[in-house]
Amino acid sequence: MDRRSFNRRMLLGSAAVATSLSVAPEAAGTTLRTAPPGGKVRHITLYAERLGNGEMGYGLQRGRATIPGPLIELIEGDTLYIHFVNTMDVTVSLHVHGLDYQISQDGTRWSRSAVRPGGTRTYIWRTHAPGRRADGSWREGSAGYWHYHDHIVGSDHGTGGIHKGLYGPVIVRRAGDILPLKTHTIVFNETKINNRRSHSGPDFSATLGDRVEFVMITHGDDFHTFHMHGHRWAHNRTGLLSGPTDPSPIIDNRIVGPGDSFGFQVLAGEGVGPGAWMYHCHVQHHADRGMAGLFLVKNPNGTIPTYEVHRH
Repeated sequence: MDRRSFNRRMLLGSAAVATSLSVAPEAAGTTLRTAPPGGKVRHITLYAERLGNGEMGYGLQRGRATIPGPLIELIEGDTLYIHFVNTMDVTVSLHVHGLDYQISQDGTRWSRSAVRPGGTRTYIWRTHAPGRRADGSWREGSAGYWHYHDHIVGSDHGTGGIHKGLYGPVIVRRAGDILPLKTHTIVFNETKINNRRSHSGPDFSATLGDRVEFVMITHGDDFHTFHMHGHRWAHNRTGLLSGPTDPSPIIDNRIVGPGDSFGFQVLAGEGVGPGAWMYHCHVQHHADRGMAGLFLVKNPNGTIPTYEVHRH
């Protein structure tokens, strides 16, 4: 998702006005834009809708549901009220990973927090900053790359809803975290990417030097390995090194299982230049079945070397 679109669509905040998180393309001498302090109360409306071909999705506007669902982005300390509208003829829910909520907001049948056909309810998600517990132990904050999904359709675990596309990304940032120009979501769901048919994985584009963020989520029954050509990231919370003494290993391939999520940022083409850089599952028979897409890094004039030759 382009950050300008995020600002226009999320409309977060008690006054229904988005906090500006826009950033300009990164260039030599450009000051990094960072996440502001948290602690705000935010509100959105989220719709669950039927799509074509038997699929389902979440959207911020009626008739505009997508797969994956919209990016929900918060800062540690924020509280989010989600006015959830079920436009479908089946009961559906909203369950989130990594955030704080009461059992009445769990989105499961057992907690009686699903939404009947045509119904509405408000889900409340909270986040917290790191700090000491009363016993002196350290409590980590909510910051991370998380996700939300249905937990009702098809089974008590939402197997049918997840299979049909009811899922989306959540990012909780820590105040001071570096902000990207664009954020893209990649979901491995069985052997599909973002529920697209084999050999039609989504392509993502950037201009050479853009700071681009990827959120990677896995659903279904299969384990995968996520690999991106030509780009690397740190194996930690942010995907970025905090400094020259940060011991986090640098990787370009990560094993992921159902329910996993992680994220990272790259400078598009850093050290390698423009090109049609592949990302894919590195389980060989998964890749052969079409679990691949392209990260299209363009020259400033819009050209991509050898792209026509290597078009997938």
